[in-house]
Amino acid sequence: MNFWHPLFLIPIGTGMAFTFAGIIMTKFPPKKINSLYGYRTSNSIKSQERWDYAQIYSGKEMIRSGIILVLLSVLGLTDITGPFPGMIIGIGLMIVSFIMVLIRTEKAINLRFGKE
Repeated sequence: MNFWHPLFLIPIGTGMAFTFAGIIMTKFPPKKINSLYGYRTSNSIKSQERWDYAQIYSGKEMIRSGIILVLLSVLGLTDITGPFPGMIIGIGLMIVSFIMVLIRTEKAINLRFGKE
């Protein structure tokens, strides 16, 4: 087992960060629309109701993605790739997870409130 393999370090680090951030977002969502903290997209800032919904939903999606990344980090312990391909795969998993949180949250906002 190689705990220093990028395919282990990147997903587990990102997964733990996503999970922690998601917990913070669901437990302590920002109360008002702001430019400092929270899930901010043009769709989520259209109204306070959208904002409130987006904070909780994106937090739950971040927790979900974080747990999946932590589980996928086990692949890095198997030494199925070398360090460089492992780094590329790890970064790819991180980017895909981030994009999936955005897509799923935006889709949920549109389903609940419609497109404006």
